[in-house]
Amino acid sequence: MIEEILQKKAKLVDESIPKFLPITPPDELYRAMRHLLDAGGKRLRPSALLLAAEAVGGNPDDVLPAAVAVELVHNFTLIHDDIMDEADLRRGLTTVHRKWGVPRAIIAGDALYSKAFEILSCTKSEPHRLVESLVLLSKTCTDICEGQWMDMNFQTRKDVAEEEYMRMVEKKTAVLFATALKLGALLSDANREYMRALWDFGRLTGVGFQIYDDVIDLITPEEILGKAQGGDIIEGKRTLIIIHALSKGVSIDALGKYNATRSEISAVLTTLKESGSIDYAMNKALAFVDGGKAALAVLPDSDAKKTLIGLADYMIERKY
Repeated sequence: MIEEILQKKAKLVDESIPKFLPITPPDELYRAMRHLLDAGGKRLRPSALLLAAEAVGGNPDDVLPAAVAVELVHNFTLIHDDIMDEADLRRGLTTVHRKWGVPRAIIAGDALYSKAFEILSCTKSEPHRLVESLVLLSKTCTDICEGQWMDMNFQTRKDVAEEEYMRMVEKKTAVLFATALKLGALLSDANREYMRALWDFGRLTGVGFQIYDDVIDLITPEEILGKAQGGDIIEGKRTLIIIHALSKGVSIDALGKYNATRSEISAVLTTLKESGSIDYAMNKALAFVDGGKAALAVLPDSDAKKTLIGLADYMIERKY
């Protein structure tokens, strides 16, 4: 049921992207900008924005430009992430920087960032709400950059605290989801209480989703995950699992070891399970999601509200 609703919302966004971001001269630039967008995706952030508008009594059609803008920001970050990670594939396609080169990929990402604000300004809403929306999305982009910077710095540190990790995840991952939900309410003339509830829902479930995602990436076998198991360990990432284990004095010899063997990774997984660190992270993820769902209590009952609660569960029900 939830998947069908999300697919319908995603279709609305998919149909709107070519309208707001047509291929115009210089054609190749816009093809690069549209490369990942046209490859599809779950469109969770723009779908959440549309659902938030409905949950506060708004018309989702009126906020479609804002939904597209949020998806453009998300894809701008993906292009730049792929450059930094030197990734070859994204959504089954050659990454933008592999197809067009790094300099042009940077330009394509920057252009998506700029277009997002232009498209957001096309939303039907009161002028003061549009201005507030532009400020909110701008600050969100800054938060994402700060979160990415923190994440990169953590890989060279051995003393990352759990509180630091939570701030990083909130900025890097959760804040765009929270912003999408708040934008849907803000641009639909919602009151501050409803906007705060939807922001908190997005922030808390976004953090929970990232923690859960780190767990899944660690414990899912390679043949199911579709990529090497234990990649975060090899890259030396300070996930909540690793932070918890290190705080308990657990030795993780393969952490940051790029030539780690499968047997070494398997040994680390066993150690992390026995230390309770994996269960600790999983329980934290579930607690954050439960907190997010509880934040929606102030909203009136509606199908949109039920779908948002279902979306929170959907985000952490996947096995890979």
